[in-house]
Amino acid sequence: MPRLDDRFWSCSCAAGARRRGPPGGLAARVGEMISSSVSGPSLLAARGAPDAGPARGLRGAGSGRATAWHRHLVQRSLVLFSVGVVLALVLNLLQVQRNVTLFPEEVIATIFSSAWWVPPCCGTAAAVVGLLYPCIDSHLGEPHKFKREWASVIRCVAVFVGINHASAKLDFANNVQLSLTLAALSLGLWWTFDRSRSGLGLGITIAFLATLITQLLVYNGVYQYTSPDFLYIRSWLPCIFFSGGVTVGNIGRQLAMGVPEKPHSD
Repeated sequence: MPRLDDRFWSCSCAAGARRRGPPGGLAARVGEMISSSVSGPSLLAARGAPDAGPARGLRGAGSGRATAWHRHLVQRSLVLFSVGVVLALVLNLLQVQRNVTLFPEEVIATIFSSAWWVPPCCGTAAAVVGLLYPCIDSHLGEPHKFKREWASVIRCVAVFVGINHASAKLDFANNVQLSLTLAALSLGLWWTFDRSRSGLGLGITIAFLATLITQLLVYNGVYQYTSPDFLYIRSWLPCIFFSGGVTVGNIGRQLAMGVPEKPHSD
């Protein structure tokens, strides 16, 4: 028969064992903590890894749009420059043949009867004006949609050439009557092929700046006009610049159709 002290010692040992728990319990908890601390960053990295793919895709798409936009910009600039050179050669040839414009003998190119600097200057001006028109339309939020087809653009070019031809061919009693006639024709060209406020404002601005530059060139003896009646030039010359700006602006707008939007820096 067991004694009382044996029962007491067995009970106390059992209670202590229950309080201490199994020998490996503390080690198991420490192992779990270490494994969770090690696997935490890898888990976060695994969760964040799928986001890197779309980010790289967005950056690639943005760079692709920027490349396409710059490529279209260069192409439009070259086309507009070529148009400006051709128009300058054709229209200036008519003015020289009619003795409206006089260049010094030493600067005349025998092939085109024009000064060597006229085609590149007119080509550069055409490129700037042709790119400026759609840019202003986009900035104002008023896209030009009136007669947006190449047939209308070609008719506009033909009317502009006709206005320039009339300035050299028509004979009036004085230059004022010719200037009023060409002004009406120029406004008719704008109303027929443009009708936008931005086109009217840019046309007037171009006419003013081009007339001022021409006055300075004639004043410095680069070339001259016969029978000047508006300081050093003909009074109808601003009408030619106005109609030319509207014409080149329509060409630039037509070339800008279908061009991807300019990418934002953000």
